[in-house]
Amino acid sequence: MFYLDGMVFDPSRPHHVDPARRRGRGAASARPGRFDAVREAVDDGWGPAETDAPPLRTIVTEERARSAIVRNTSPDVPFDRALNPYRGCEHGCIYCFARPTHAYLGHSPGLDFETKLVARPNIAEVLARELARPRYRPAPLALGTATDPYQPVERARGLTRACLEVLEAAGHPVGVVTKGTLVERDADILARMAARGIARVAISLTTLDADLSRRMEPRAPSPDRRLATIRRLAAAGVEVRVMVAPVVPGLTDHEIDAILEAAAGAGAVAASWVMLRLPREVAPLWREWLAEHRPDRAGRVMARLREMHGGQDYRADWGRRMRGEGVHAELTAQRFAAAARRAGLAERLPPLRTDRFAPLTAGPAQMRLL
Repeated sequence: MFYLDGMVFDPSRPHHVDPARRRGRGAASARPGRFDAVREAVDDGWGPAETDAPPLRTIVTEERARSAIVRNTSPDVPFDRALNPYRGCEHGCIYCFARPTHAYLGHSPGLDFETKLVARPNIAEVLARELARPRYRPAPLALGTATDPYQPVERARGLTRACLEVLEAAGHPVGVVTKGTLVERDADILARMAARGIARVAISLTTLDADLSRRMEPRAPSPDRRLATIRRLAAAGVEVRVMVAPVVPGLTDHEIDAILEAAAGAGAVAASWVMLRLPREVAPLWREWLAEHRPDRAGRVMARLREMHGGQDYRADWGRRMRGEGVHAELTAQRFAAAARRAGLAERLPPLRTDRFAPLTAGPAQMRLL
């Protein structure tokens, strides 16, 4: 038996972690990232007796943010700036396209992504400074693109709420993307901002199958609980979009109609979708997950994905990466559009307002925020 960073590995399955230690986690392994040249298994001489090592725990460290707003120029997303108070995500969604970002920290995009989190305690202060810059021009900001802003650590840290307070004070438009029900805590701020036309929320709902959700998204709220969140936000006056993201061909695509109908019944007003994406280290992690949890569907799922990406697990070409191409991709798009129309869900909503923006100054009001 071999050990690395306190994890137990089976030599016949490189980087694989004993299931007993990773209970409640999405990834099956601590595969090294593409920049990690020194991670390797080491025989420590203790043998198999250490397989009873304790379960993996979530560790949260801190970093001082030097910048808050991240810019992008991708034509595939409807925003050019984003904000993420955390790195890594305890929800542990196995399909998360952001897992490879942990490689930049020298961590594994696998289990490290969901157990070694980074909080940025000064993020609201830095955001306030950036919004106060004389040359800053407002545009809708996406909150929660690389990691979920309402993952469990937010309950104690409150960094997402602090950022919302800054955005509300500045009258800055924001779109929140989450599957975390903790967003209900901030319904007061979001409702006030929504009334001014500067906030809305997107709730990710991948499947209505509770067992499948627990396996794919082990520490995310259940599908029924997310529907309840849509209902509560809608009742508070917040526009909610349901995001069927990702659609997994051969596994969840048959649920599109049911998901949209359920979301509309809960009060969602719009809908969108993204096909499963497997960039970089996500592809082998996803194949491991299929082999362990859905071996009967693995061949079909991967065949469909490769059909949509020119024979590869994934291609990152702009204009194609979010939905793939080919017959199956087209049929999925048509099916989704028809289901959304039947459910009365819009594809597009009026843009969030930018004329409410008033640059923050270093006066008493801003100081209270910081």
